[in-house]
Amino acid sequence: MAANNDSIGRTVTVTLLLCLVCSIIVSAAAVLLKDTQLKNKDLDRKKNILAAAKIDYQGKDVDALFNEKIIAKHVDLKTGKYVEKPSGYKDAKRAAKEPSLSTELTREQDIASIKRTANVMPVYLVNKDDALEKVILPVHGYGLWSTLYGFLALENDLNTVVGFGFYSHAETPGLGGEVDNPKWKALWPGKKIYAEGSMEPKIGLVKGTVVPGAPNAEFKIDALSGATLTSDGVTKLVQFWMGGNGFANFLTNLKAGES
Repeated sequence: MAANNDSIGRTVTVTLLLCLVCSIIVSAAAVLLKDTQLKNKDLDRKKNILAAAKIDYQGKDVDALFNEKIIAKHVDLKTGKYVEKPSGYKDAKRAAKEPSLSTELTREQDIASIKRTANVMPVYLVNKDDALEKVILPVHGYGLWSTLYGFLALENDLNTVVGFGFYSHAETPGLGGEVDNPKWKALWPGKKIYAEGSMEPKIGLVKGTVVPGAPNAEFKIDALSGATLTSDGVTKLVQFWMGGNGFANFLTNLKAGES
């Protein structure tokens, strides 16, 4: 019996020591690799901004290209004016969780199911010959299973879509996950956000195939087959961020040269 107890004790001891060693290794790796992970995350963000703006980064120094082509600014959503980042502001995602840096949305306002918006949001500009060529706006909203995060780029008329894509989501592969399909993303360029003289977003996903030349076809994009809730979520998140609680004030000011 004593030998049996000794064997059990040794097994438990070895198990605990093994767990301790593994925990130390994992923790050390997380600390040592943190800077690399942050750099990779920032690099991925820059790639997605460039991709939305249809700027080819393949085989190029992404950091250098981004710094050459993109001007990053911050905008107060209520005033639509450029501002400096508030004290304590790290990024929009974390700011949206801080009551002092964000605004709670009412049920009627929250069509994108995001609960709160950061008061200050980043925007990205592409200039050519000192004139605005494109603007890239971060957007996010809830689909079926997850919050989708992406970028929507507009031409200098601030109405025509240049490109659109998501960099983070957990939608169902083959269904809602088709937001990553290049063929679907290729449907967006050239589409319009607003009707002439209006700042109420009209763009949205519709069932079936959009026929070129059909009435209002410029505002319509094919829905994702078999993914009704994700499609509805994409429509709502785009309409939210292009609307009065999103970037509409900024775009209005930008058109008037007042940002």
